[in-house]
Amino acid sequence: MSTEVDYTPLRWRSHDGLTLEARNYAPAAPSKEAPILCIPGLTRSARDFDEVAPWLAKHGRRVIVVNLRGRGPSGYDPTGRSYKPATYVRDMQALLKHEGLEATYIIGTSLGGLVAMGMASANIRQVAGVVLNDIGPAVDPAGLKRIASYAGKTPPVSTWADAVAYAKFTGETAFPDFKDADWKKLAKRTFRVDENGGPAFDYDPKIFKPAPAFAIKIASFFLWRKFRHMASKRPTLVLRGAISDVLSATTVQQMHDRVPTLTSKEIPGVGHAPTLDEPESRKALSAFFLTL
Repeated sequence: MSTEVDYTPLRWRSHDGLTLEARNYAPAAPSKEAPILCIPGLTRSARDFDEVAPWLAKHGRRVIVVNLRGRGPSGYDPTGRSYKPATYVRDMQALLKHEGLEATYIIGTSLGGLVAMGMASANIRQVAGVVLNDIGPAVDPAGLKRIASYAGKTPPVSTWADAVAYAKFTGETAFPDFKDADWKKLAKRTFRVDENGGPAFDYDPKIFKPAPAFAIKIASFFLWRKFRHMASKRPTLVLRGAISDVLSATTVQQMHDRVPTLTSKEIPGVGHAPTLDEPESRKALSAFFLTL
């Protein structure tokens, strides 16, 4: 937790009875602006926004950082069948209803960006603007293959040294310039602390189900339609890690071709996905929200 801006837990119920949890960061001063909803990636939790959420709150924004179902302290689906973007969209809609919010800005990392597009497709009035963090309507097969190599698998990790080694193993492609302190921070964001003070995986292994190639192509077709609907009607910023193997430069250009008003920024030296702690990411976020 940040020592500068504390959060309070926020809990709500899903349509199918799960108790879900988010972190609520109050703004430094009262604000009439719509809150910012932060949605993490596939195997990630609210801890990914440990630094950027307090930073946004200090600049006058209410920030809500969610743990999607099956992650962190949010409820797990015992069947595993509900772990899909359409359900996550319904969960976010339930959150907005619970909080009495008409609309939010969204920062969506990876899967979180797909959820943002789904929310805009379902009800554009609930979306004030979107930051897509290293995700677009088309996903590079190389990135999918890499993610599939570890997502949903829980190898033995019994010490924090093991946790750091795991973080480095899964993240060294994306963060070639990370130092020891960076890997330790990433490990703390990846694992929760168990009852003995050691690391424990913080997601349900059932969240990942490999999809056949034809299903990915079909999904991409509909995602392009959802993206265009969203980005043509609401301010949209795309952040791309310069060495990302998930969001290609070609896809970003195609996004610009379809929606010329789109804003994008390439974050040097990182892959999938920028942590949003990078100076270039902060500058892009500042420019985006100040403009709004």
